[in-house]
Amino acid sequence: MSAPIYLDYQATTPVDPRVLEEMLPYFGEIYGNAASRSHAFGWQAEEAVGQGRERIAHLIGASAKEIVFTSGSTEGINLAMKGVAQMYGSKGKHIITSQAEHKAVLDTAKRLEKDGFEVTYLAPDSTGRHSAEQVAEALREDTILVTIMWANNEIGSINPIREIGAVCKERGVLFFTDGTQAVGKLPVDVEADNVDLLCLSGHKLYGPKGVGALYVRRRNPRVRLVAQMDGGGHERGMRSGTLNVPAIVGLGKACELCEIDMDTDREHALSLRTRFEEKIFGALDHVHLNGHPEHRLPACSNLSFAYVEGESMIMGISNLAVSSGSACTSASLEPSHVLQSMGVGDELSHSSIRFGFGRFTSEEDVDVATEQVIAAVKRLRELSPLYEMVQEGVDLSKIQWDAH
Repeated sequence: MSAPIYLDYQATTPVDPRVLEEMLPYFGEIYGNAASRSHAFGWQAEEAVGQGRERIAHLIGASAKEIVFTSGSTEGINLAMKGVAQMYGSKGKHIITSQAEHKAVLDTAKRLEKDGFEVTYLAPDSTGRHSAEQVAEALREDTILVTIMWANNEIGSINPIREIGAVCKERGVLFFTDGTQAVGKLPVDVEADNVDLLCLSGHKLYGPKGVGALYVRRRNPRVRLVAQMDGGGHERGMRSGTLNVPAIVGLGKACELCEIDMDTDREHALSLRTRFEEKIFGALDHVHLNGHPEHRLPACSNLSFAYVEGESMIMGISNLAVSSGSACTSASLEPSHVLQSMGVGDELSHSSIRFGFGRFTSEEDVDVATEQVIAAVKRLRELSPLYEMVQEGVDLSKIQWDAH
């Protein structure tokens, strides 16, 4: 049996061989603790961490001193949101976020609500995006934090981060963005984009899992956080714990490669997505694009196949590694909260599949995938009485369904 074709790049990316090559020495001969300042082993590790910090900072337009290492974006989100809430809670108890955020943000917001904070959950438009005007209207005198993701992990829609950040800056409100899907794929400049806090994760940009970074602005304004983990006072007192030197080396190298290859990667992914969608829409009817047609990650295609159940669809294309939503909620049978927040009905939500393309996806992979998807949809629709009725011209909206 041949290996499945991997089309789930929003869930995770394979480690680039060039990243692995740079990491390998730090599992063996270079094994010092970066916090050991009294001998050469520690100095070597500290130097490697410093280089990683510089590379990450350069990719997002920050300074190295503004980079705090984490285990990934979930930890970064918790540190940013809880850290700001606890530090600035005396100034206000109001936080603004989106209904379409990753569960890491939504669950953290729910925790803060239990701690006495009030959270406004903005509904995105039908394409999954928010406007700066919408955020401005939701701001209050007691708002201390706005958190809106840069690019959505399920549908790929990209928010106008620079404009939203400008509104927050004008009102003196801190702005945090989950940059997990955007960093390394889109140009990011935290200064020009008016971002105060940003998280990223290594395994979304061809680096290792279990490592990430949180950008914390140091000037204009200086952002202060309450640490969520006590210990040795590492990372400027914001995140204690011995640093994972091999992973940090890998994350730094991955960021360097993303900066070098960004245009090439983007053109490659966009050409594959275009090839894929043109074939799908050319061969099938009743297919719906979820997300903005233009303001969307080039590597992401989220499609709903009407009259086909999503789980059956995934089983029908078992040779393709795809997803019906976020990797963190893939075990749930509930409709996607992202699609629901956009106003997509349960039927289409349940029939949605996310296809992700990346650096190592080939045109042949796409061609095989489209053939399998088209064949599976046609086969499953042959078993659907509803689709047969539609083909016969029946207007399903005029049918009175028995609730039982």
